[in-house]
Amino acid sequence: MKNRNFILAITIAVVTVLSIPTGLAAQDATAPAKKAWHHHYQFVDLGTFGGPSSYFNFTNRPLNGPGAATGASDTSDLDPFAPNCLSPDCYVWHPFQWKDGVLIDLGTLTAVNSGGPNDINANGVVTGISENGMIDPSTGFPEFDAVVWKNGQIINLGTFGGAFSYGAAINDRGQVAGFALNAIPDSFDLGDFCQNFPMPQQMRAFIWQDGVIQNLGTLGGTDSCALYINQRGEATGNSFTNSIINTSTGLPTIHPFLWAGNEMVDLGSLGGTIATVSAINNRGQVGGNSSLVGDPKSQFGCIPSSVGNLKCHPFLWSHGALTDLGTLGGDNGELNAINDAGSAVGKADLPGSLKHDAFLWKNGEMTDLGTQDGDPCSNALSLNSKGQIVGGSSDCFTFLHAFLWEDGGPMVDLNALVPSGSGLTLTEATSVNDRGEVAAQGILTNGDTHTALLIPCDENHPGIEGCDYSMVDAAEVANNAVAQRSPLAILPNMDSLARTINPSQNWFRQRYRMLGQRPPLRH
Repeated sequence: MKNRNFILAITIAVVTVLSIPTGLAAQDATAPAKKAWHHHYQFVDLGTFGGPSSYFNFTNRPLNGPGAATGASDTSDLDPFAPNCLSPDCYVWHPFQWKDGVLIDLGTLTAVNSGGPNDINANGVVTGISENGMIDPSTGFPEFDAVVWKNGQIINLGTFGGAFSYGAAINDRGQVAGFALNAIPDSFDLGDFCQNFPMPQQMRAFIWQDGVIQNLGTLGGTDSCALYINQRGEATGNSFTNSIINTSTGLPTIHPFLWAGNEMVDLGSLGGTIATVSAINNRGQVGGNSSLVGDPKSQFGCIPSSVGNLKCHPFLWSHGALTDLGTLGGDNGELNAINDAGSAVGKADLPGSLKHDAFLWKNGEMTDLGTQDGDPCSNALSLNSKGQIVGGSSDCFTFLHAFLWEDGGPMVDLNALVPSGSGLTLTEATSVNDRGEVAAQGILTNGDTHTALLIPCDENHPGIEGCDYSMVDAAEVANNAVAQRSPLAILPNMDSLARTINPSQNWFRQRYRMLGQRPPLRH
């Protein structure tokens, strides 16, 4: 996890405006915006447990369907394992659950250690990891165990004999998908592709339910990890397929898999030797990203790792067919989420591959969602069944303005749809549920970050105190957005830039960035 001792220098690229090629569905920035109306939102700053910051942007699913949220917050206690800290601020970090206006500390396995959530189901049950108070002698870092927080209790899911396990996702049946180490030394390391951390022992994907942990095996190599699970109990993740080194990457072939109850199904790739998952829906469709034939390198690839940046495209796997979703004219694309209709969102490079825009892929067509507030880049992070899309507009390295895209667009700044005077500038919207509620990350003028919930003032949320139930049109949104933002939040310092470097992925991904294996990420 990144912290002040581990922050990498961030280079802000100066880019030029590039045209969008014909043949792509795109928003024309020069065309008049169509008449669009939006609801206002009630704004809830969730605060912290006494420390400076709290975070949604490291959690796979911070918001469930009924509107309960989970994230991680700094406490007022300094981390005893500093500088090897989970919190970017090196405070002890505790997971929280917010429900009906109450922020609850979920606790950790030991009183003075850190933990964080990865997913929350419709029943409010949370899975994630917790430090257990031990130091792994093979790495020198604190040990972590996969856990479930349920009914005020914390349940340790155990390991396969090694010093680490990880709870990645949970469904409404209480099934947890994750991975754990065994005690066998590993010849290869899948860690870069299982939330990006190196481990010296073999890892195995698992499904845990009612106290029983099931080893799912691999696709033929030494390691595997399960990262997502749907309501039918189908799990997906990544696995080595063999132990043969590819000269293009220095690693064995990595493919995504689908587990449907009896065996791993190899989902293949788009021709390259590395393909990874990033989403599954309740129809068993899997979304992810794959390198291409020959594993060509790219200045900014969507599978950055110790092998370097690889050119890659987003894909959708549906019942045996793997579809290349393409890009917006550049080298790379990256899928972040899919809904049950099979629509996908993410980011894709424009011609020249120095800039990227958020996209919606639907019915075989990729639509460029544009950017906002003059930012050169954007990234879509989540969508719901109604087609509402949220994410962040950026300088191509750091999110600056949270956005909402709905009803055919255009993209609007969420800062303009919340009451003024909050002191928090929303930089990224990480999740939207089917009720239209939004989990967002914001930055204070001093650079600290807070989590926030946005509850729509609409017919599905009647009688909320302080809600403005009038509608606002797109032109008014543009004017309000400028008035809402703080100048210090628009141009944060290097510390706050580093804190928001990777919001679209799991919060544990940045833990081992001190190894110097990952180049700067783009948003």
